Amino acid sequence: MRILGIDPGTKRCGVAITDSSETMAFPREALDHDETLVARVAALVHEEGVELIVVGRPLSLAGRVTASTEFADDLAERLRDGVEVAVVRHDERLTTTTAQRSLSSAGVGTRDHRRRIDSAAAVVMLQHFADSRHAG
Repeated sequence: MRILGIDPGTKRCGVAITDSSETMAFPREALDHDETLVARVAALVHEEGVELIVVGRPLSLAGRVTASTEFADDLAERLRDGVEVAVVRHDERLTTTTAQRSLSSAGVGTRDHRRRIDSAAAVVMLQHFADSRHAG
């Protein structure tokens, strides 16, 4: 099964997708967060044969709900209403920090981070989700 991961943002949403064995997550181009977002996600689901969408849920470090958490929850609900596959939420604390470190380690300059960070964070979140499904 292929899984689509979304790292929600107010301007852009990072996007990642797993291979069919759910072992590796790969970045896709980030999508602008506008009125066409749900339709573009639905098209991506159809084109890629996605069977599950995972929306990152940014909790505070203490595990509390924040305005960003509520924003992500709203996006998950809109996707549930507009896409014909299951939508789940997954904790994404520290994914952006991890993604920034990975990009820096890979030699990606800080100027290029901005255009890659959203989908890199989606990869981190989706890889964690996929790994947790195969553990145990």
